[in-house]
Amino acid sequence: MEERNLIAGEKHIARSGSVSIRDSCMPTIVHFDVPADDPSRAREFYSGLFLWNFIAPPGFPDYYLIETQGLDGTPSIGGGLGKRRSPDQRILNYLGIPAIDDYAARVKQLGGFVVVPKMSVPGFGYLAICSDTEGNLSGLWQDDPGAV
Repeated sequence: MEERNLIAGEKHIARSGSVSIRDSCMPTIVHFDVPADDPSRAREFYSGLFLWNFIAPPGFPDYYLIETQGLDGTPSIGGGLGKRRSPDQRILNYLGIPAIDDYAARVKQLGGFVVVPKMSVPGFGYLAICSDTEGNLSGLWQDDPGAV
């Protein structure tokens, strides 16, 4: 039995009364965040170790975008480095998805939790942070340059 997700415009395969699974899209990691007690020290460490470039975007104090390259020298997944907000904050990967509300609902239906509900990153998109059934955190990211 197939159904159509009108929000994302993608085809799904229904699974015996549970959450439908996409057959046309497999989300992948699109961004990572590195928390740091001392962002300056961490920037020096990562640029020395991996040759990462750091860019300070306007309007985001103590936060830096990270430019990375693959082994072949082509641009790769980017990230961010910012001030640690709590002692237990760890590196977090964000998966690119087409509809954040849809995926947040799926997290709950599959037994996970939405730890940080959908929030806007003005000019970039929307994020939410979720916990899986094993307590592992991951981020959801929806690109939307019109986010306010």
